[in-house]
Amino acid sequence: MKLNVFFGFLSAVALLSGGGYYVYDRLEGRKALVQAEEEVTAPGEFSFAALRQKAKALAETPYKKPAELPAGKFRGLDYDEYRDIRFKPAEGPWSKNKLRFDMQLFHAGGMFTAPVKINEIVKRKAVPLAYHPEYFDYGKNEISQDDFEEVKDGGYAGFRLHYPLNSLDYYDEVISFLGASYFRALGQGHKYGLSARGLAIDTALMKGEEFPMFTEFYVERPRRNAHEIKIYAVLDSPSVAGAYCFKLKPGKETLMDVDAALYFRQTVEKLGIAPLTSMYLFGENTKNRFDDYRPEVHDSDGLLVHNGAGEWLWRPLDNAKFLRVSSFEDNNPQGFGLMQRDRQLAHYLDFEANYHERPSLWVEPRGEWGKGTVQLVEIPSQQEIHDNVVAYWIPAEKVEPGREYRFKYRLHWADGAPGDDAEAKVYATYTGIGGVMGVLGNTGRKFAVEFTGRTLRRDFGNGDLSLDLSASEGKIERAHLEYNTETKGVVAYFDFEPNGKTSELRLALKRGEEVISEVWTYQWLP
Repeated sequence: MKLNVFFGFLSAVALLSGGGYYVYDRLEGRKALVQAEEEVTAPGEFSFAALRQKAKALAETPYKKPAELPAGKFRGLDYDEYRDIRFKPAEGPWSKNKLRFDMQLFHAGGMFTAPVKINEIVKRKAVPLAYHPEYFDYGKNEISQDDFEEVKDGGYAGFRLHYPLNSLDYYDEVISFLGASYFRALGQGHKYGLSARGLAIDTALMKGEEFPMFTEFYVERPRRNAHEIKIYAVLDSPSVAGAYCFKLKPGKETLMDVDAALYFRQTVEKLGIAPLTSMYLFGENTKNRFDDYRPEVHDSDGLLVHNGAGEWLWRPLDNAKFLRVSSFEDNNPQGFGLMQRDRQLAHYLDFEANYHERPSLWVEPRGEWGKGTVQLVEIPSQQEIHDNVVAYWIPAEKVEPGREYRFKYRLHWADGAPGDDAEAKVYATYTGIGGVMGVLGNTGRKFAVEFTGRTLRRDFGNGDLSLDLSASEGKIERAHLEYNTETKGVVAYFDFEPNGKTSELRLALKRGEEVISEVWTYQWLP
């Protein structure tokens, strides 16, 4: 279990409505009185519209910090002691129903000190899930009857869902909600890696980040043979309240449709929509900083962006000595994601972590998101237990209290990005000292960027390939292409001579005048 610790990077998200209310139309740039869509429900039945109304009403009241466990046995558990508390599947709330999905629960305690409310939706009615100590095996922890007084008002920190993902006779864990607004899911053949979050607020600002959290969940009990399940959540923080609807469909590529409505108590300087959180310790381009027998250690190795102009941009992740923030301005992005592109076990040599089986996570906006920025934040880290990478969308429009902000998107937990039609993709980025190898006194930095694609062997042999290469600062020298007989791809080599300023490097492959590859981008910090 990797710690969901991200140096202060947590998150939130929300939803509302019911009746008429003012909504700010991001596309038209004006206010309009609209009638919220209403689900047909009888009095007392659960609906997403009612949940949005609940979030809207919550945003109109002063923020109240969630109650935490009192000092005692459960709150005092260390990491290993907390891990020793295990849910007993045979005792679970759905264990006797023979459903295709199974729900299991996380106990409150340790680093998860604020219990969350969990409700089932059964026959369109929301039913609170009562705390049952008998759901859990407490392992070596010595728990007395008096200790359970600590959790009498709420003993669950989150939940996970299981599903026969990889075989029909075993229920794999397929999604987990645990800690602030973190959640993570799996496609077929994957091991847990990066996480998604509900919302990011003021990430990487000097004043510090705000940490929204999901305070209440509603899980719809599915029909016996259902292949999809709906999860709803209420999010709260000092600046925002909201409601979420998640529709999960597990499979080879596990899909999650997210519908979020946000209601702000106050203005927010930086709003991060659909934030993704991952870990990058070292890889081909940063291996010299770590004395480790493993060649690479990371949950993700690059940021991929499909911008509104149709370009596919690839930025390899880095673990530099200083905080690094990269911004990609766009209008109506088609998608972005943190990808785990290297899937060869020999490149990691870690038979426990299995980094080659970590999923990539792609965000596909639904509808037009307008102008804004995809931002990547990379934090220096010395340990692989910490998430130190985050990516999200920042709308250009500043949020204001009293309006509803609605965002819909689809998350793809998969090996790669759907629809990536670039003829050549970035396979790896290598760096080393510049100049001619073996010659003393070399300066600058040498880059070797490898591309793979079905036609590259033919194109290289015909002499049709060229480099489109630039640097915003500094000088490029000795740029050339070579063919890789092992991967059947091509490697672009060049030396970069910095001038003491931050520089944005940009590289693409061209066939004649046509760009046929993803655009490799790199930020050089002095």
